[in-house]
Amino acid sequence: MQLRNARADNEYPGAQYGAVLHCALLGNNQGEIVLPTKSPLAPLATPELPNIAGITLRVANARYRNWDRCDLTYIEFAAGTSAAGVLTQSKCPSNEVEWCREALRGGRARGLVVNAGNSNAFTGARGREAVDLILSLTSDHLHCARDEIFVSSTGVIGVPLPKDKAEAGLKAAFNALPCGWEEVARAIMTTDTFAKLATTTAALDGKTVRLCGFIKGSGMIAPDMATMLGYIFTDAKVDAGLLQVMLTRATQKTFNCITVDSDTSTSDTVLAFATGQSDGRELRTLDDAGADEFQTALNDICQQLAHLVVRDGEGASKFIEVAVTGATTDESAKVIALSIANSPLVKTAIAGEDANWGRVVMAVGKAGEPADRDKLMISFGGITVARDGVVVPDYDETPVAAHLKGSEINIAVNIGLGDGKATVWTCDLTHGYISINADYRS
Repeated sequence: MQLRNARADNEYPGAQYGAVLHCALLGNNQGEIVLPTKSPLAPLATPELPNIAGITLRVANARYRNWDRCDLTYIEFAAGTSAAGVLTQSKCPSNEVEWCREALRGGRARGLVVNAGNSNAFTGARGREAVDLILSLTSDHLHCARDEIFVSSTGVIGVPLPKDKAEAGLKAAFNALPCGWEEVARAIMTTDTFAKLATTTAALDGKTVRLCGFIKGSGMIAPDMATMLGYIFTDAKVDAGLLQVMLTRATQKTFNCITVDSDTSTSDTVLAFATGQSDGRELRTLDDAGADEFQTALNDICQQLAHLVVRDGEGASKFIEVAVTGATTDESAKVIALSIANSPLVKTAIAGEDANWGRVVMAVGKAGEPADRDKLMISFGGITVARDGVVVPDYDETPVAAHLKGSEINIAVNIGLGDGKATVWTCDLTHGYISINADYRS
């Protein structure tokens, strides 16, 4: 198979890992893989993340695909680390998701293993055997219970995770030197074009606690729990039950408010780990001093990570915020907002920089939620284009067209029926998305 870069090697985000960063990208009829350019919506720089006490990061190359890069992430946690998670609501989940759902009942973590290039979903008994092998090897290595080990895999569906490669990769990871946050963020990438990392802090008992996270995701993004594969780490002392409540709350306003293509993955997972290595008292209830501050910080890092996924949407050229107000309830507003954000007609109009607000009207109407055509108000970039069911008098499309030429797009809709509100985030739909997914397995 031939390889060629769409950009100079020194500009390519995974150049240090060799020529092939992604498991399946832009193919063509000659069997050639064209490595994608970095998303134009990517941050200008990768943030520097601080160390989190009680966490050791390692990566290895298990060679799950024919590439020259690290594709297995192994993370060790200090004893007593709390764990929480949100998992896909897909009725066809991966074996790893099923295991994580079971392990979360214990609320404790000592290890995390993430495989990239193979999702191990829809693989029957052979897939379960691979997960069992990873659990046995890792729990034996750490001398801990199996339910303190968490496993995720991402990549092509329907191909069993090769046990020989998993075993060799894990043994290499066990003996690898500790690495940094960017290395683990890159090791879990598939069609991503840049490493996605975020950090924030919170003040608890006058002490600063740190939160760090990384995530992968670019396509098959329409979460119904959380999104893609994402991992959040903190040195705060947080009871596992409370951490679960807080992560679920944060998810509803962040990960569950993004969409790239309206497709929910079989493997979507977000896990949070609190090592408890910071000074200060443990947070046990929502009423504890500092709980609000920690929830705010958790919301912040989840939103940062969620936005990064949208900014790397396959083929994306525009980051779109859809804000709906005036709905009968917040839940109704969210349904309407997602109807707009998931509409191929809306997304392609934005890609073409076409101020076609009629498509927004269409998306509101098809949502199935209470709406009154004659009370709608629609705005692009803060410029009202329609009010009370008709175009505004003396409508001038020029400033709206100028807004749509930018990379940050705002669509606002007031339903005019109540106080319900919701904000979701998406990206445009371009030819690039088709190119990537038409040749995903090439």
